[in-house]
Amino acid sequence: IYKESALENNLDVLNYSELIKKYSWILERDHKCILSPDSDGLLCGLFMSNYLNWKVVGFYDGKILIKDKKIDLNECIFLDMEIFRDFIRSAGHHIVLYSQRAIPELWTNLNQCIQPNLLRGYYGQTHFKNKYPLAMIHLLIGILDNQEKINIETESICPLLFTDGTFKNLFNYPENCLSWLHYLGADRKSSALHKIFFNECYTITSLMIALKELFKVISQDDYSDKIKISTREGKIDGLQKDNSYFRFDDNTWLKTENFLKYLSAKTKWNYIQDKWTKSDFDVFQFTKKSNKARVGIFRQILSENPLSMAQTSGNLIEYTIDPHNIFKNI
Repeated sequence: IYKESALENNLDVLNYSELIKKYSWILERDHKCILSPDSDGLLCGLFMSNYLNWKVVGFYDGKILIKDKKIDLNECIFLDMEIFRDFIRSAGHHIVLYSQRAIPELWTNLNQCIQPNLLRGYYGQTHFKNKYPLAMIHLLIGILDNQEKINIETESICPLLFTDGTFKNLFNYPENCLSWLHYLGADRKSSALHKIFFNECYTITSLMIALKELFKVISQDDYSDKIKISTREGKIDGLQKDNSYFRFDDNTWLKTENFLKYLSAKTKWNYIQDKWTKSDFDVFQFTKKSNKARVGIFRQILSENPLSMAQTSGNLIEYTIDPHNIFKNI
């Protein structure tokens, strides 16, 4: 079902032209986006606001979604997550489908989702160990680099290897990482990704020292590489009521903004304050569930019409239900 035309000529190398033709919105200017509230999401927001003038209007963590009260959800593009609605545009990199044979005929829920595992035909049951091991920001850089030359500052390499634990995956799963870097074209000298992953700027020791400095920054009380918008139980966190709507509490936004400024200084991607919504949020709460990764159970999960889903280990699927039908195809 999800063998895309981007695969037809060569299973080993992503055909960026085909991908861009199918998902042309990813290179359009002035879109509104909703991010995952972690360092990968923040880098994606910084990158897209800098290069394409996108505006960050909310965040979603699988339990809570916050968005600018004036914005229609259907206008938004979700970055660093997959939304299982064929009228919502999204881009994520999790293992989202467990088994190809359990997907109903004519199922189109991810038709508007840029998803590297599905581009390569990777399903959790058969390919979990081959799943995409990098971050969403790396795929975005690869895509945008086809439209304009993306300059990678040497100082940005460390945060770009830190995000989503990419540096751990490079050493834990070198064979899989090299396979994906080839797929993204990062082994070509002309690729912006080449400077991140095939650079000669860092020895292993100097990368360790750079990471140590980064860890020191984010361990400070007034820095955070994650925005906490919900508790473990799914209650609202990091936000306070402001009349009928919500805003980030001062401490949460201070830590986030400091980290954004740090990333901006390293990457030279401009942090533009008015491109980041921090108040007047609508808040939506969802039901987060988990179940064993089995074909029959996966089929049953799909029948519940999940809003988002990810196989988080070889034997566990986590998914979110939208009980109030907040996402409607209008």
